[in-house]
Amino acid sequence: MHPMNRFSVNIGLRVIMLTISIGATLWLYLHTMQPLSFLALPLVLIQLYSLYYYLNRVNRKLTLFLESIRYEDFSIRFSADNKLGKSFSMLNHQFNEVLEAFRQTRAEKEANLKYIDIIVQHISIGVLSFDAEGKIELINPAAFRLMGIYRLRNIYELKTVHPGLAELLIELSSGHKTLYATRQEQELSIHAATVRLQGRLIKLISIQNIHSELQKKELEAWQHLTKILRHEIMNSLTPIVSLISTMQEIVDLDIAPGTQHQEGISDLREALQTVESRSKGIMNFVNAYRDYTTLPQPQFTRVNVKTLISSVNQLFQADMKQAGIHFQLEINVDNQEIHADSSQLQMVLINLVKNAMDALEQAPQPHISMKLYLNNAQQICIEITDNGPGIDRDAMNRIFIPFFTTKKKGSGIGLSLSQQIIQMHGGQLKVISPGVNGNGTTFYILLNT
Repeated sequence: MHPMNRFSVNIGLRVIMLTISIGATLWLYLHTMQPLSFLALPLVLIQLYSLYYYLNRVNRKLTLFLESIRYEDFSIRFSADNKLGKSFSMLNHQFNEVLEAFRQTRAEKEANLKYIDIIVQHISIGVLSFDAEGKIELINPAAFRLMGIYRLRNIYELKTVHPGLAELLIELSSGHKTLYATRQEQELSIHAATVRLQGRLIKLISIQNIHSELQKKELEAWQHLTKILRHEIMNSLTPIVSLISTMQEIVDLDIAPGTQHQEGISDLREALQTVESRSKGIMNFVNAYRDYTTLPQPQFTRVNVKTLISSVNQLFQADMKQAGIHFQLEINVDNQEIHADSSQLQMVLINLVKNAMDALEQAPQPHISMKLYLNNAQQICIEITDNGPGIDRDAMNRIFIPFFTTKKKGSGIGLSLSQQIIQMHGGQLKVISPGVNGNGTTFYILLNT
C-alpha cells in the first residue's frame, strides 16, 4: 500500500472509530442509560487525543529537529515511528542524515580549530589579539617569552613592564609594521592586522625578535671586514719582515766588517730589530683574529648544564684561591639538558670568568658569583657577576666589537668570539654594569631549552 494511502487509511479508521464512539455515547445518553454513556466518554477522549497526537507527530518531530540544531545537540536519533509507514521512516532517515552531517561538520571544525591552536602555541613568532577595550583574546607562549611576562589579561598591563608598548600596539594601524626596543635590549618587529569577529573589532599582533638577526648581520659584516684587513695587512707585512731579515744579513756580513762606524751599525741593527719585532707583533695580532673568522660550526649534543657549570667551577678553584677571590656558585636547575656544543660553551664560560678575575685585580674584597637558573621565559640563564669597578657607559656600547678592548694586553677578540658562539647556539650574551662606581658587572648567557 502507498505510504500516503496508508496514512489516509489510518486517519480514516481513527475518524470512523471516533464517530462510532461518539454515536454510541449519544445513543446511550438519549436512551436513559447515562451511567453507561459516562463510562464511554473517556474512550472518546482517548481517541480524540490519539488522533491529535497522530496528526501532530510530524510537527513535534520537526520542532525537536530544529531545537537539536539550535542547541547543537546532534545525539538525537529519529526512529520511534518507523512502523507508521514508509513516509515516516524516510522522514526519520533524512532527519538523521542531516544531523549526522551537522555532527561531522562540527567535528571537522573542532579538529581544525585544535590544529590551528596547536600551531599558534608552538610557532616561534609571538601572536596575540585583543578587542577594543584591550581585553586579551589570544596569546601564545612565544609572545610571553618575547615580552618577558607569564600572564596578560589586558593590553594595558604592559605599561609596567614595557613603557609605551601598549599605546604602540593600540595605535598601530592594520597592515603596518614598527620596531620596539625592550629594556632587555631586544629589537621587536611588530605587525598589526584587524579582523571583525561577530561584530567586534579584534586587533591581531605578531611579534618577532629581530635582535639576533641584526647581530648576525653585524657579525657577518665584522667577519668580512676582518678577513679583508687580515689579508691586506699580511700581504704588506710578510715582504717587509722578509726584507728586514735580508737587510740584517747585509749589515752583519757586508757592511759591519769593513766599516769603522760601529756605533752607527749598532743603531742600525737595533732599528732593524725593532721594526722586525713590531712587524711580527702585528702579524701575531692579526693572526689572533683567525679564530673569529673561521670558527667551526657547533657540534650539537645533549649537554647537562649543571655538569657543564660544575666542570668550569673545578677549573678555576685553585686560581681563585691563589688570587684571594671569593667564588660563589648557585645552581637552581636539576638535570636540565640543552642542545649545544659543550666545548664551545665551556670556552665562553672560561673567557667570562677570566674577564671577571682580571677586573678584580685592584678590588679590596674580590668576589665572583655564578648562578644557573630558569628565567620567566623558561630559558636557561647563566649569570657571572663580579664586584669590580664596572664598565663605563662608552665602553658598554663597544665591548662586543672586534679589536676593542679595555685591557692593556687584550686583543679584543674574547667577548666578540663569545658572542658569536652564543649566537650560533640561538641564544644571547648580554651585559649589565651600573658604571664606574665599584658596583661590578654582570654577564648573562641566555639559552633556549
